[in-house]
Amino acid sequence: MTNPFEAEDGSYLVLANEEGQHSLWPDFLGVPAGWSQVFGPSGRQECLEYVNTHWTDMRPASLVRAMQGAGRGESQPDGVAPPELSNR
Repeated sequence: MTNPFEAEDGSYLVLANEEGQHSLWPDFLGVPAGWSQVFGPSGRQECLEYVNTHWTDMRPASLVRAMQGAGRGESQPDGVAPPELSNR
C-alpha cells in the first residue's frame, strides 16, 4: 500500500495552524483539530507550490510576535536584558 501522504497522483489540501505552519494533507482524511484548510483540494505539486509561495518564514507566529515585541522594548524572557541594556 502506498503512503497517502506521498502519493504523487493524490488529491491534497494545504492546512495551516495558529502558528502559521503549513502541512500537506490527503483530501480524503478529515482536517485535524487545530488546523484549517487554506488551499485545495488540488494535486500534490500545486499544493507544494502553494506552500512554497505562502509559507516563507518558518518561525512560529508566536516567536515572530515575541521577537517584534522585544524590538519595541516590551518584556523580555527571564534572564534576557532588553536590547538597550545588553551592552552595559
